[in-house]
Amino acid sequence: MAAGRKLLGGAVLATLGAALWWRKNPSACPYGQRFWVEAPHPVISRERLREVLRPQPGERVLEIGPGTGYYTLDLAEWLAPGGTVEIFDLQREFLDHVMRLAGERGLDNVVPTQGDATALPYEDASVDAVVLTAVLGEIPDPGAALREIARVLKPDGRLVVGELFGDPHFTTLAALKRQAAAAGLAYESHSGIWPAYFARLTSSR
Repeated sequence: MAAGRKLLGGAVLATLGAALWWRKNPSACPYGQRFWVEAPHPVISRERLREVLRPQPGERVLEIGPGTGYYTLDLAEWLAPGGTVEIFDLQREFLDHVMRLAGERGLDNVVPTQGDATALPYEDASVDAVVLTAVLGEIPDPGAALREIARVLKPDGRLVVGELFGDPHFTTLAALKRQAAAAGLAYESHSGIWPAYFARLTSSR
């Protein structure tokens, strides 16, 4: 029994240590640890995302950091017919994972692109909306990423940021508002509670 408690305590300490390291050293979740992004998303559910984003058929939506597609496949269905989900990630493994699932569901409106969120390979004012869930704090320069998002959004385009407390890179709503304003994005509203929310921001151009 004592040995079991010792092992459990060691595991907890290791997890906390990893979380603190990630907090001080922003970086993307490795594909080998994808169980973190596959876990349930309390409060920041797919239904709540749909309420905040208000996607319309035919729109072009950019999802930065799709993980294993927790929201992606539903997004693709909401945008049909005629709409597209552009998924963008630093790691090819996550993109390939999501594309496999999209193929299994028969979705042909998901387009993968690999790259750095601080240098998005999309034209100015070419995207109707951007979705960023539990990703902003992983980016070493979130201000640069938000400026790129503001650049690619169409006039009056919207950005939806989802955050969940417990994520070592959790971004508070107050911090998000400050960072977004500096990038030219205006806070509009949010849904949820302080440790778990979706915030809606709009391009102020």
